Amino acid sequence: MVTMDEILEVRNLNVWFPVKRGILARTVGHVKAVNGVSFKMERGETLGVVGESGCGKSTLSRAILGLVRPTKGEIFFDGRCIRGASAHEMTRRECARKIQVVFQDPLASLNPRHTVREILTEGMLYHGLCDRANARDKAAALLTKVGLPTHILDRYPHEFSGGERQRLCIARAVALEPELLICDEAVSALDLSIRAQILDLLVGLKEKMGLSILFISHDIGVVQHVSDRVIVMNKGEIVESGQCADVLGNPKDEYTKALIASVPRIKRRHSA
Repeated sequence: MVTMDEILEVRNLNVWFPVKRGILARTVGHVKAVNGVSFKMERGETLGVVGESGCGKSTLSRAILGLVRPTKGEIFFDGRCIRGASAHEMTRRECARKIQVVFQDPLASLNPRHTVREILTEGMLYHGLCDRANARDKAAALLTKVGLPTHILDRYPHEFSGGERQRLCIARAVALEPELLICDEAVSALDLSIRAQILDLLVGLKEKMGLSILFISHDIGVVQHVSDRVIVMNKGEIVESGQCADVLGNPKDEYTKALIASVPRIKRRHSA
């Protein structure tokens, strides 16, 4: 049973993609991108999901977001089933506001024809979180929140650096006051110095806004920097999970040991 302290639960989730061959395109097998995955996420925590490319972690995030249909299993958010056979309680619009995502490529995530103001306020206007009279002020406040100057409101995405664009993506996500933020390789395309700044920004926003963060990355060092608990995935399955310090300090699975040995780590920030 889902408790009030659990914001997300994944139960026996499978996402299989058919492999078709021949003139008749018959299904001869399946790519088991996610295979029998189950876990729970507590409200207010950062749960890291780590594994090499192709391990199924991004497919997992897309299933939670409703971008791919589960083959089997269920996903519960805030005590209600949102994906699976019994999903019926939460509307798509409500779910979209409460669960937001930051993807790897900020330039591809931002409409090149929209100004910063339009990018930041479109969702708020749609969900009734602001009106046109105060939209500009709301957008300016969001820029301040993510460490960007307010005079850029009428500029376009191509005018910014990769780190600045990712700050815009984060601002757009938190504009809707979500309960769960999914970061899918959100810093992997950034330089190391900018990466650390964005990670610290996410940690700060979590503390100020009470966010729960599902942080997905191939880099176990980055996951260590921000996560309370960690899930290690390999070939579509969870091979190890637990408190971040326990899993990374004393890994049990050989795959986890190999990840730790091969990836440099960022020293975790401690609160003052």
